Amino acid sequence: MPQTYDHGSLPNPEGLNEKKFLEGTTLYSSNPLHESARYFEKIITQVFIDKAKTGIDVPNYPQFRDIYQMFLDPLEGAEKVKEGYMQTGILSMKKGKTILPEITAIQNNSQKIGEMIGKPFKIRICVVGPHILSSFFTYRSNDIFSQLSDIISQMVENNIFTTIHARVNIVSLEEPLIGIIDDPLISYGSGGREKLLRSWESIFSKAKAKGAQTTLHLHKTSDEIFWQTKSLDVIEVPVDDAIYQMKRTQQLLDSTDKTLMASLCTNDFDKLIRQKIQETQKQANTSTIGEQTAETWKNIKSGRLNPETLLESTNLMKKRLTKIIERFGAEKVPYAGPECGLRGFPSYGCALEYLRRVSNAVKTYQKNAEC
Repeated sequence: MPQTYDHGSLPNPEGLNEKKFLEGTTLYSSNPLHESARYFEKIITQVFIDKAKTGIDVPNYPQFRDIYQMFLDPLEGAEKVKEGYMQTGILSMKKGKTILPEITAIQNNSQKIGEMIGKPFKIRICVVGPHILSSFFTYRSNDIFSQLSDIISQMVENNIFTTIHARVNIVSLEEPLIGIIDDPLISYGSGGREKLLRSWESIFSKAKAKGAQTTLHLHKTSDEIFWQTKSLDVIEVPVDDAIYQMKRTQQLLDSTDKTLMASLCTNDFDKLIRQKIQETQKQANTSTIGEQTAETWKNIKSGRLNPETLLESTNLMKKRLTKIIERFGAEKVPYAGPECGLRGFPSYGCALEYLRRVSNAVKTYQKNAEC
């Protein structure tokens, strides 16, 4: 049966001192006893425990920072300009910045976390891919993929760990622009396309050499470049992606030895609101749905509406999982989870409830399959 995992990002917990948290992020490696560093560690540890207690099998490290800035800000050989970043030399990572403080905090507290959840645990790590990182640069050549992949590969190697209480089980590469934008640098037959493929292979092979499975997080699969990456294990796509419907998918999964994550629920809260409006108003006026969406947000923020009433149900998630497994077979669907991160949700508690429903959907499916 599939194991569950999440994609990391969540709304801030209620009462989070964001300034103190971010200060702790920068100080944690060099001065872990500083008040802000200890605060950062406490938040990361507790949130990871909260996610594990929803029933998620492989929680991602808690992600409250902008994931792109996490990788761009520490770069050497790059200068921030008005339009983005300008390369001024060979790209590298500043000293001491190749280890994510979130991962260090979890590793340092692995015994405590294991005791709180009652068992050894697994961790998912998400890192930003070379293609999306390159999009922030004002000028790009083919070589940028190689330079960025060297940095990302080093970060992957430095953040995978195994203890008696915990181990990094999954490394996921975030490449949301593939198939979304028409990028001449990776057009079919181009040198840039081949360099991107080699970059992905370099990153994934480093993860696999240290015993982790590899996933590629995409927002669209219209560009089929990912099928050519040998060291990629699992493909992550949104709920409504064509990959779940295409007749060729089964043959491609078999011929390339790849698997799918079953996306069980959407993460776009505006979409969830629109879905509820259309459910309750069978002849909803499309011209006023935007106004009704804005009014719904007002009701949520004022406390007049519980946002959990807008979440997709455990039953719907189970139906999606059943359909995917019936089509591709359980051996080709090793994982299930929400389609993306939950940062845009109205509250921390609402996001945790969604993860709880994901976990319950898989457990219900498993129970029914055993009957």
